[in-house]
Amino acid sequence: GAHAPGRVRAPDTPVEGNYSKVFLRPEDGAWNWKRIPQEMYKQDGGSFKGCSRYELLGKRGESMVFQVRYFEVEPGGWTTLEHHRHEHAVVGLRGAGEIQLGPHVYPVGVGDVGYTAPGDTHQLRCPAVAQEPFGFICVVAADRDRPVEVEPAAFLNKCGLQHA
Repeated sequence: GAHAPGRVRAPDTPVEGNYSKVFLRPEDGAWNWKRIPQEMYKQDGGSFKGCSRYELLGKRGESMVFQVRYFEVEPGGWTTLEHHRHEHAVVGLRGAGEIQLGPHVYPVGVGDVGYTAPGDTHQLRCPAVAQEPFGFICVVAADRDRPVEVEPAAFLNKCGLQHA
């Protein structure tokens, strides 16, 4: 949100439409964007906990072939364990979390980048002991298939791992 002294602050351009635009975070440093509503992580089904999203670019009339979204996972929360045919990339912006890519789990923090290949089962989580939510940008194709939810116990069994 804060801008350097002497620089021109971007005007509040209309949200809808295919033209150049800037969406600013508030001056108080909160993790939201002026004029972009916070949405539910998913509108239908799925096993997830403590997740929200902001659709930043690619859903309001822009001609982009990708969408830029910000997700936040509260401490102790997780996204749906799923797979799909499309790829996507995540970039950590706030806090720390972990990304599951197939049977492997990796820590991710601010500035770290993860790539999910087509067909890979994946999930993002924020540890229950975290002091703040895990926030990340997700870049994904605008035209994509629907995710397929994976049942965790069956997935772990397939990987030869034990369920906690």
